[in-house]
Amino acid sequence: MGLGGCIILIAAGAILTFATDWDMQGVNLDLVGVIFMIVGLIGVATFSSIARRRRVVVPPATPVVDDTTRTRDGYSDGYGV
Repeated sequence: MGLGGCIILIAAGAILTFATDWDMQGVNLDLVGVIFMIVGLIGVATFSSIARRRRVVVPPATPVVDDTTRTRDGYSDGYGV
């Protein structure tokens, strides 16, 4: 469920809880609305934590500077022994 689905669940739960006065036999619509809002909030929290983990910070590429100067004399690397 994406972020849009979570927001829809929160909105539907708020509508059922605060904006309706329907009475159904055996169903408490206020409780159903509160459950929808809680599930939507859990979904938003889960989505945001997963999205935070996906974000990868790549350090900027820095040029490698080799400031060691070596002179090859032919004897120090094992040749000519």
